[in-house]
Amino acid sequence: MSAEEAESEAEAEAEASEGTEATTDALLFGRWSVDGIVFSDPSTERYITVTPIAHTMGRHSQKQFEKSEISIVERLVNRLMQRQENTGQKQQTIRVVREAFEIVHDRTDENPIQILVRAIEHAAPREETVRLKYGGISVPQAVDVSPQRRVDQAIKFIAEGTHNASHKSPTSAAEALASQLLGAADNDVQTYAVGQKEEKERVAAAAR
Repeated sequence: MSAEEAESEAEAEAEASEGTEATTDALLFGRWSVDGIVFSDPSTERYITVTPIAHTMGRHSQKQFEKSEISIVERLVNRLMQRQENTGQKQQTIRVVREAFEIVHDRTDENPIQILVRAIEHAAPREETVRLKYGGISVPQAVDVSPQRRVDQAIKFIAEGTHNASHKSPTSAAEALASQLLGAADNDVQTYAVGQKEEKERVAAAAR
């Protein structure tokens, strides 16, 4: 290998390492690190993607089952928009989530991404019921919930709890979201998300 080739290879390696370091050091909303996030539920860990990207411009929207590749923060943002009055207002919703993360950090002095992951794990139902028909009679039957659906349901409960607490109320959306995240992270049954999870599991237990 000539001296010029060796020098070019060294420069390429340096550029690659710089790119890797820049990617690793990226922060969500320019403030929150995505490194060192702890997952206590191994079943849902694969379906909770933590990245510093909060808006992928619909990159995964046309691919089946690719929603789990989207940042869990963006999935929360998308779910919060699923109301008639909020549809399409993504920048506003991202600002609400950013403000909620600031409130969570002020109250707990923890990384709000870790609080979000913990809240989803605690709000994810493990059982639910389906309707089976036997000779024209509809019978409820308890079934296990797949890990991907568990994450979907947890995000849904958190978004619904946020809407219920802030709609036609003096409580701001950011404050309501922060309360949902903190309550779910503490596994507080009084929180809407955890309460809905417990209700689903209670009904499923009765249908076993």
